[in-house]
Amino acid sequence: MGWRAGLDDLLARFAHRFGRAEPRRQALAYLVGLLSPLASKNGWTLAEAAGDTTPNRMQRLLNRSAWDPDAVRDDLFAYVTEHLGHDDGVLIVDETGFLKKGIKSAGVQRQYSGTAGRTENCQLGVFLAYASPAGRTLIDRELYLPRRWCDDPVRRAEAGIAASVGFATKPALGLRMIQRAVVAGLPAKWVTADEAYGQDSKFRTWLQQQRLGYVLAVPRNQRVPTTAGNSRPDVLAAAAPALAWKRRSCGDGAKGPRLYDWAVASLPGITDGYSHWLLIRRSITDPTDLAYYLCFGPAGTRDEELIRIAGTRWAVEECFQTAKTEVGLDHYQVRRYDAWYRHITLVLCAHAYLAVTAAHAKKGAPNPMTASYPSASARSAVSWHT
Repeated sequence: MGWRAGLDDLLARFAHRFGRAEPRRQALAYLVGLLSPLASKNGWTLAEAAGDTTPNRMQRLLNRSAWDPDAVRDDLFAYVTEHLGHDDGVLIVDETGFLKKGIKSAGVQRQYSGTAGRTENCQLGVFLAYASPAGRTLIDRELYLPRRWCDDPVRRAEAGIAASVGFATKPALGLRMIQRAVVAGLPAKWVTADEAYGQDSKFRTWLQQQRLGYVLAVPRNQRVPTTAGNSRPDVLAAAAPALAWKRRSCGDGAKGPRLYDWAVASLPGITDGYSHWLLIRRSITDPTDLAYYLCFGPAGTRDEELIRIAGTRWAVEECFQTAKTEVGLDHYQVRRYDAWYRHITLVLCAHAYLAVTAAHAKKGAPNPMTASYPSASARSAVSWHT
């Protein structure tokens, strides 16, 4: 099946969401433009690629046409489930920044952007990615609105932000997306995210209530329960016996296996067959460079499985990179809140199409996510696995 036929198949899943023929044709043209080798993918360049003399039709698709990007996203869930779904799927929450000039774009302000590595004038998007043995792709999105935006009715009106949209923290936005994926039936046993989400107790508690396993990064001063009272990950790591450390790969990177030394400690408390652990990652070249993870999952989960899930978090960074370089994730020139969601949703569709196409091309190849490792046994106020 040619690439255009495959794209027609994807569009056919949500064509009914656009109502009339004209916006359906324009949505296909937009997707074709996002997948084309254009250096820049904004309204003008996408219009030129479609043969239009002005960007009016592309702008109308994002700003005024009557279609629901959330409904398209729900259809995207079904597409990803069919082609990439796997019982060992992992949901990954992370954010990325979109550098902007001016003060008109919805949610823009000077704030820290991990993408830039500093405080910049930018928008922040919180995203949900899905990774399975079949492939990985972005599947959902939320635009973070700072409190000063939520409390400014004039700016809200100019950016088209509905009265029903209130302030939500980034972990709360992440949970919304996970909830939607769960309701949609996307097969996933695990969730992983960085410290911004791992240190949020409401985020962890909801996952525990849903019996969703997690491997969540936490800061070194995170409160950790032990049989001798609360402690900190860095304090526990300093007391870990030498036999607790195991050199393992958490997955392949651009330069081969990503090798670290890892230690796992059992934490007190088993609920309905689910246990808690502290996972610690130590750099081989710099033993002072450590990362910490709180983990929750079925009792008896092997250390290597927790390590694999921790390594899977890098998949979202790869998704951001390919979405920005290949399908124009950050190329938009819209200011309105709803237009942001429309552009990003179409980008997610294009990105998922690439992931599914790659999965079909590689079908039958050995998958590193299914690699097996020797089992490990356990042993101490926490019980270290040695």
